[in-house]
Amino acid sequence: MKITELINQIRNKKSFLCVGLDTDLEKIPAHLLQEEDPIFEFNKAIIEATQAYCVAYKPNLAFYEAYGLQGWKALEKTMAFLNEKYPEQFTIADAKRGDIGNTATRYARAFFEQLHFDAITVAPYMGKDSVEPFLEFKNKHTILLALTSNPGAFDFQTKEYQGSSLYQQVITTSQSYKHAKNLMYVVGATKATFLKEIRQLIPNSFLLVPGIGAQGGSLEEVCANGMTNTIGLLVNSSRGIIYAAKDKGFAQKAKEKALELQQLMAVELEKRKL
Repeated sequence: MKITELINQIRNKKSFLCVGLDTDLEKIPAHLLQEEDPIFEFNKAIIEATQAYCVAYKPNLAFYEAYGLQGWKALEKTMAFLNEKYPEQFTIADAKRGDIGNTATRYARAFFEQLHFDAITVAPYMGKDSVEPFLEFKNKHTILLALTSNPGAFDFQTKEYQGSSLYQQVITTSQSYKHAKNLMYVVGATKATFLKEIRQLIPNSFLLVPGIGAQGGSLEEVCANGMTNTIGLLVNSSRGIIYAAKDKGFAQKAKEKALELQQLMAVELEKRKL
């Protein structure tokens, strides 16, 4: 998907919401466990309930790989359903891959060519050899981990080395990579105070922002510090939407939670006449 298509969808829906599909058989409504493919049935219901209020979906690969072949088939069916019925949705493989060379290329082909995701999250620790293979795919996007929402982010990401923080070096160095225009970055909502600095380094890049809701991040603060003239944000919510209820009304409750966030996002966009 081209970035211009994503921006148009954001403006049309007045939403920059990404719904995380972290589907756990221990948390989904019990009646779905009787289905042949409970993971897919849960995902399908969530997608149909929320698609009018969001612009992206982000399956977390761990929640599918944990169930072996059953989980992988559910992921394939979920992506086929999204790409066929809701092709306007931006899809993110939250895979956090980080290997080099031919291995990175194979990961890219698996997610971009086989599963037809629009984007994938990538860990930058091994440098450009682990990032550039993903950047070679036209109209596909690599979302680099920069400053994450978890408490352990302070172990390394904010530590200074030769005058700047590690996350700052990740951002600035990656901008020199081949096809860097295809880069996006992960910045946690719990680190919203860092967004002004980050926007000085990458004023136009899209940011994937997890941590709203269950992790305590502030949507208003994220928008105040991180929004650009072309929006530049995808704000993710997972548990707060998909597990809003555990009974047969789970999809309706997810719809209500997605609508609540969409309405808050519409206010933020209106403030800025976007």
